[in-house]
Amino acid sequence: MVNQTAVTEFILQGFSDIRELQILHFLVFLTLYLATLVGNFLIIITVAFVYHLHTPMYFFLVILSSVDACFISSTVPKSMANSFMNDNRISFSGCVSQLFFVVACTTAEISLLTVMAYDRYVAICHPLQYMLIMNWNACFQMAAIALVFSVINGMTQTANTFRLHFCCSNVVEQYFCDIPQLLRISCTDTKFNEIFTFVCVLTVGFFCSVFILVSYSYIFSAVFKIQSGQGKYKAFSTCIPHLTMFSLFVFTVMFTYMRPQEMLSPSIDLLAAVLYAVFPPLMNPIIYTLRNKDIQVALRKKKGLNVT
Repeated sequence: MVNQTAVTEFILQGFSDIRELQILHFLVFLTLYLATLVGNFLIIITVAFVYHLHTPMYFFLVILSSVDACFISSTVPKSMANSFMNDNRISFSGCVSQLFFVVACTTAEISLLTVMAYDRYVAICHPLQYMLIMNWNACFQMAAIALVFSVINGMTQTANTFRLHFCCSNVVEQYFCDIPQLLRISCTDTKFNEIFTFVCVLTVGFFCSVFILVSYSYIFSAVFKIQSGQGKYKAFSTCIPHLTMFSLFVFTVMFTYMRPQEMLSPSIDLLAAVLYAVFPPLMNPIIYTLRNKDIQVALRKKKGLNVT
């Protein structure tokens, strides 16, 4: 007879059982975490205090940076604590809240990247109407819709996952609580959950991907018509980083959530999770500062004022 004792806590997968490697994992994640927070908060502070950056593009970038800081904070600190303390346990309520923030932040990330693609489309293809179309009221509404949809999706996916019973195993083969690994250890039928998650990820991913690809087809068509080489460079410098991060993020998310349970592999899952839960929040501020002259100039001016 199967033991029907309800699970009250979960055991997250560590990166290693060797103490020296656990400390190394702690230090690596600590470095990545601090770099991510510094980079994203630097963007937020710079945009907030530099008036000429108060535009729709940087408004969405600030929201994206806030989501990135929340995203990485929902998984990495707990993983660091587990490695440092050599204790991989997480409470049931902690697992619930972690899954909610992971799903909500993932949805917010892809939604905001889609909105930012639309912003670039309007700026490059309809520059004379840009401020009319992307007025502040429209920006607030698009940001609100993206965030509210993300919270609703997070609540729905979390409730749908934890309506299941966990009574046999409590070992989650991932360094944070995520849907595929939780479905795998459930002692009830998960077929509906698998189909529901697949359909949701496919729908959102397909819509956002098609929307962005269509937007960028118009953008690149307009950019190639620009006579000035400097104009082309400025347009590409704001679009290529965005398109690169979106492609990597969508590919890893769809790879993680749309695979059948039979194709789950702990080592590959760990790599995929790092690619979509750690890499984008870390790389977004690097890409948008290194490739963005407006932010570079603003940072240099702020640095110059501080020195004087």
